[in-house]
Amino acid sequence: MLQWLTSTTVGKLAATFVISMLPVVELRGGIPYGVGFGLNPWVAFLAAMLGNIAPIPFILLLLDKFLEFLKKRRGIFGKFANWLESKAYKNQATIEKYKALGLIILVAIPLPGTGAWTGAIVATVLRLDRRTAFPCIVAGVFIAGIIVTALSYGVASLF
Repeated sequence: MLQWLTSTTVGKLAATFVISMLPVVELRGGIPYGVGFGLNPWVAFLAAMLGNIAPIPFILLLLDKFLEFLKKRRGIFGKFANWLESKAYKNQATIEKYKALGLIILVAIPLPGTGAWTGAIVATVLRLDRRTAFPCIVAGVFIAGIIVTALSYGVASLF
């Protein structure tokens, strides 16, 4: 199985897609993985971008119910829900000041603590309109993907 993920084009695409779905890692890990195993940087970019975006509609639709469920629990689950909400509120001033552009910027900056998952969590906790939040998150993922690809592989080598 592992050989399939590293030796076939379909396996490399699938692994790049799945790695990019993971929180924290997202496309910041997916793009280097794909290119490192021989995918064209633009193909890796596309697979990583699609993988990074795939869980976002589910997060936007289901996270608020999940957080409410966790907050009713005692112990570590309730603490986790409260921690997640407090993390989202740390970005509230930026989002309120810059509106949609603030959400795009939050997602686009390829640093730890930013990205599509964080953007979706912030949008959910701050009760942003999903029809506005989703395209902003997609735009941010696109920008982050371009930045990661350019920084990782050199702007000149991409053309």
